[in-house]
Amino acid sequence: MTASTASVPHFRMYIGGQWVDTDDRYELANPANEQLVATAARGTVEHADQAVAAALAAHRRGEWRNATPEERAATMTRIVEILNERMDELVELHVAENGVTIRQAMAFHVGYSISHLQYFADLARSYSFESPGPMLGYPTMATGITRREPIGVVAGIVPWNFPLLAVWKLGPALAAGNCVVIKPDEKTPATLLELARAAHDAGLPPGVLNIVTGEGEEVGKRLSAHPDVRKIAFTGSTAVGRLIAQQAAENVKKVTLELGGKGPNIILPDADLDTAVDAALFAFCLYQGQACESGTRLLLPDSLHDEFVGRMIERAKAIKVGDPADFDTDMGPIISAEQKARIESYLELAPKEGATVAFQGEVPEGPGHWVPVTILTDVTNDMRIAQEEIFGPVLCVLRYSDVQEAIDIANDTEYGLSAGVWSEDIDAAMEVARQIDSGTVWINDWHMVNALYPFGGFKQSGMGRELGPHALDEYTEEKFVHVDLSRSRERRVYDLVVPAEEG
Repeated sequence: MTASTASVPHFRMYIGGQWVDTDDRYELANPANEQLVATAARGTVEHADQAVAAALAAHRRGEWRNATPEERAATMTRIVEILNERMDELVELHVAENGVTIRQAMAFHVGYSISHLQYFADLARSYSFESPGPMLGYPTMATGITRREPIGVVAGIVPWNFPLLAVWKLGPALAAGNCVVIKPDEKTPATLLELARAAHDAGLPPGVLNIVTGEGEEVGKRLSAHPDVRKIAFTGSTAVGRLIAQQAAENVKKVTLELGGKGPNIILPDADLDTAVDAALFAFCLYQGQACESGTRLLLPDSLHDEFVGRMIERAKAIKVGDPADFDTDMGPIISAEQKARIESYLELAPKEGATVAFQGEVPEGPGHWVPVTILTDVTNDMRIAQEEIFGPVLCVLRYSDVQEAIDIANDTEYGLSAGVWSEDIDAAMEVARQIDSGTVWINDWHMVNALYPFGGFKQSGMGRELGPHALDEYTEEKFVHVDLSRSRERRVYDLVVPAEEG
């Protein structure tokens, strides 16, 4: 990094409606050129405690939780409007700190996130926060009301790859009337702190949203275990997810975990190859393969294997790797030197396990964290490269002889986040989809995560669901209020314990 810290933007934490700074700071580097992009305050456990205290105080004041759903929706919509007004600046900042290409940032990382926040604003208006129950005649004449009430203080811990998808946690939490503390990853806090600025400018009451930076081992751990946090929502690795679940169990808080994946992409013999070849590349190369739902295991029938791989290699040669701020770039850098080294360790392991490097693309020379598009063939599902999440632009190609074998291979993993099936016969594809152990199965598509439908994992890919019409269920407590309607003493059951009065 050559730029002076005085010449780049500085981002402070947002706690209790105030901007909070520290002497100790993160230096945020552009992964494409390793130049300094910005600095950010480095939070501590004490800042986490301050953020939780601010959220708890706001919850107890009740300004947000007692607002009507329509009032909450209106404020959230104003946040969306401000984010849309600042779209260009957000995209530029996100590309610089994150390394995603500008086209993907506009369509997915920023654009998608803003539209999903609007979905939750709209959901606040339509969600059933209170529903009457039926009239009961036994054991007493009674009725009741079922209420969905805010949990209280919600903490969200979000990863570096899609920081603005914090809205998957923030959106339903706010819509339900909760107060929130978000911890971004230390590599990419800037865009989330800009979201906090938009919320502040939209008039969100102080303490309802708090953004605290810091190391996961310290600040994240404190949020997971904090007794005043009643719900923790985490997106990240399975290993860290296990730790968070253990920490949250100490005071029995609600937990949502969206964890790792090793997505099987099954090409059935009748698939449209013109579409499926490009889609297979899209499935594992979007954002340099740094997405938990990526399709990193390609399952091909013996009859199509050689043709499909050959066509895919020819198409892969056209992928332009380079400056993510250039609209012509298809794929950018890896987030960090550490992550690059991790991916390269798997590339070194692959031939040792018996895999063949069928294709490896070109990457820019000079600074930056670059990993080439890599296609590995002769992979068997017992290899580590086929079982472990590499989190880079690396595809493992596996053969199958019949559809049942493909299903067995797809399910032979500790993960179950995403899968895909390609076929011209939708009924046949649906039958395969029914047998795959995965939270999402795409048919003739990939990466299309729609706010209208639930997203989450089977097995060690997580617990709970984000998105969809029931997303607010994860951020509310269910209460039943019983109302006795019997006026007659004879209808009461108290005399099972209290003797009836004589006369």
